[in-house]
Amino acid sequence: MASRFSIWFCLLISVLLVSSISAEEETTTTTTKEFVLTLDHSNFSETIHKYPFVVVEFYAPWCGHCKSLAPEYEKAASSLSTHEPQIVLAKVDANEELNKELAGQYEIRGFPTLKILRNGGLNVQEYKGPRDAEGIVSYLKKQVGPASAEITTVEEAGNRITGNSIFIVGLFPKFSGEEYQNFSILAEKLRSDYDFGHTTDAKLLPRGEAVSGPVVRLFKPFDELVVDFQDFHVDALESFIEQASVPSVTVFNKDPSNHPYVVKFFNTPNAKAMLFLNFSSDLYDAFKSKFQEVAENYKGKGVSFLIGDLEASQGAFQYFGLKEDQVPLIIIQKDDSQKYLKSNLEPDHIAPWLKEYMDGSVKPFKKSEPIPEVNNEPVKIVVADNLQDVVFNSKKIVFLEFYAPWCGHCQKLAPILEEVAKSFQSDEDVVIAKIDATANDIPQDTFEVKGYPTIYFKSASGDVVQYDGGRTKEEIIEYIQNSRGKIAEQDKTAEQDKTTEQETVKDEL
Repeated sequence: MASRFSIWFCLLISVLLVSSISAEEETTTTTTKEFVLTLDHSNFSETIHKYPFVVVEFYAPWCGHCKSLAPEYEKAASSLSTHEPQIVLAKVDANEELNKELAGQYEIRGFPTLKILRNGGLNVQEYKGPRDAEGIVSYLKKQVGPASAEITTVEEAGNRITGNSIFIVGLFPKFSGEEYQNFSILAEKLRSDYDFGHTTDAKLLPRGEAVSGPVVRLFKPFDELVVDFQDFHVDALESFIEQASVPSVTVFNKDPSNHPYVVKFFNTPNAKAMLFLNFSSDLYDAFKSKFQEVAENYKGKGVSFLIGDLEASQGAFQYFGLKEDQVPLIIIQKDDSQKYLKSNLEPDHIAPWLKEYMDGSVKPFKKSEPIPEVNNEPVKIVVADNLQDVVFNSKKIVFLEFYAPWCGHCQKLAPILEEVAKSFQSDEDVVIAKIDATANDIPQDTFEVKGYPTIYFKSASGDVVQYDGGRTKEEIIEYIQNSRGKIAEQDKTAEQDKTTEQETVKDEL
């Protein structure tokens, strides 16, 4: 489902973007001063209003990536402690109950998450820079300066427009007027995502001889390399930049320079067409060429394209339930979580299969573990392919746990559910069941699973409600018995009402 896809992707991107940091202990020094400020619900507001530029790390004590970041973050804070203008680094334990309201306010969905707060928190941006001390310092020095810096020489232009990353330049006859002001507003808004510059001299720019301002020129290391735009409404400029800064085909491998484009790919609301294969294959160039051709043909039609190296895509394979012997394969994920799969394909299969998908003639693919050949344990095993039969077609009461194998709370609940199931073994109308939510697709229109374990109760008449009661054997049994009684009473009342209504109609006739 969509929320599970987002959770998986956040974890994957976290792994990709967090730098590997040495676990060696630092030599103990005589100073114990900490340069990272510790904030919580009691002093957060006061601090961000005191300093004009504050970087806040929202962390959890148990988070491995947070522990790796901590020494680098402290080194960066120490290095920046004398910087002018002032740059303050702070941290908040978002796992602390009293700080969870703060975490919700700033939409913290994973750890560590870093936010840049300006002007008393009125301006909030994601930190999207490196996670090592030197990289943090360099990135933040750029963020605290002007959002767009003037380019005055060819040398400056060459140093900033390297061809290895996106760079956006505003060309203006003078640095005033509505066009320049709107460009400045946009640069401030998007400064954490892109590098901006401005100039009055087109000849300073690569391939700038034939261009005249006002114009926004976007340089990028892919596709057409240079794109110009002249609509200076802020929303139009932002839309142009967001669209132009995504490759026709995003490359997903272990090269860190591709990671920002991978993030953009997964953040788009478009359907996501992903081609996975071994990049060392003799057919790689043929696949890449055909895929690029298809991507160009479907530009602007609601589909984004990614080509992923098998070696870098193990997390994706686990999430989608794919196997390496299916490679080369294409999988399309729609925003409603419907998936479509074509495995063991040839380069010439790509275009015809995409056309079938666009025409609506490809059937959705469903991830499912195999249906158990024997399912006689007290707690029944449910998979995607038998969920309909076990849960909905059985006309029985079903108490269903959605779990993850690695979840500690699920492991603690397992023997309790076993005892509950044993207590109902002689009752043919009650089923206690579980489904591995990481290995099976779940109908999101019926079940909402945001964490593990999540439990649902399905009545014999088909009503489905989420269980939020206690987790002891006695509490669960009591809930099932009480719910069963209430439902039986409701069904009896409904039947009586129906009979009375029929008799009334008969009398009237």
